[in-house]
Amino acid sequence: MKIHNKGAGLVYSTESGKMCPDCHKPAVKCICRKKQSIPKSDGIVRLMRETKGRKGKGVTLITGVPLDHEGLKVLVKFLKQKCGSGGSLKNGVIEIQGDHRDVLEKELDRLGYKVKRAGG
Repeated sequence: MKIHNKGAGLVYSTESGKMCPDCHKPAVKCICRKKQSIPKSDGIVRLMRETKGRKGKGVTLITGVPLDHEGLKVLVKFLKQKCGSGGSLKNGVIEIQGDHRDVLEKELDRLGYKVKRAGG
């Protein structure tokens, strides 16, 4: 049984299961997801505090972590648990709610990253 979506190609096949909407290959053989590689960086993880656009609420931003998307998701979960706070991953930048620069610096250093504080 095959199900087609108008203009989007094959959506599901009983032979191979879900299909990737971008490359139209079976999800397990998807080539477009593998293209997301580690972003180029100078090897330094930067910590900064920012309140801009958040109605005065401060967040700690972490940039420059040399991991792919899946690795970043795992790291975000670990760091949120260490801080006891919420957070998210947006465009390769980790956001942790609140000012947790001291805790995050210690944890990232313990994980083997070279950490610098950026901003004011």
